[in-house]
Amino acid sequence: MPRISEPTVAEHRARQLRTLLDAARALVAEEGIEALSLAALARRVGVSRPGLYEYFRSKDDLVAAILEEELPRWAALVAASLDGPDGLAGKVGAYVRAQLEVMTDGRHAAAVALVEHALAEPARERIRDGHARLLRPLVTALAEGGVPEPELRAELIQGIVDAAAKLAQRRPGDSGAIVRAAVAQAVHGLGG
Repeated sequence: MPRISEPTVAEHRARQLRTLLDAARALVAEEGIEALSLAALARRVGVSRPGLYEYFRSKDDLVAAILEEELPRWAALVAASLDGPDGLAGKVGAYVRAQLEVMTDGRHAAAVALVEHALAEPARERIRDGHARLLRPLVTALAEGGVPEPELRAELIQGIVDAAAKLAQRRPGDSGAIVRAAVAQAVHGLGG
């Protein structure tokens, strides 16, 4: 039986899972999504590959676990950002700014890269649920603001955010201008 480093097996497993997820995020942030594999993660943390199977059956499970852990924190940050501003334009602007801040900071770089990863359907379904939590505060703000089809409009605003995040990653020196343009586009369309 392997040695445990915590008072209970459950605490040991929770700590080991945290270590594995942190190492996987660091691996993606440093080397890109292509570098993420169960073998690479095992080497990085000094765990046998069969030992990883106790936590993840596949790379898809690993990717989904990283995103499932990150999405609730991300959703809480986004929801909190919409609590402050008054009016629909203020709330939409806050949503776009909060999303872009999260999507372009280094801490979340792995999660953003992993969202692009081609996952099998069960893992994609788990991520869609988390993504819906991210959109919920915006959908609510749009509905309360009398915007027709708030779910559709929220998805379209998220499309602006996604495009702006990709552009900001390619042109980090222009991130301020990109954020301002994305907010203006989401709030005012081409007229703003």
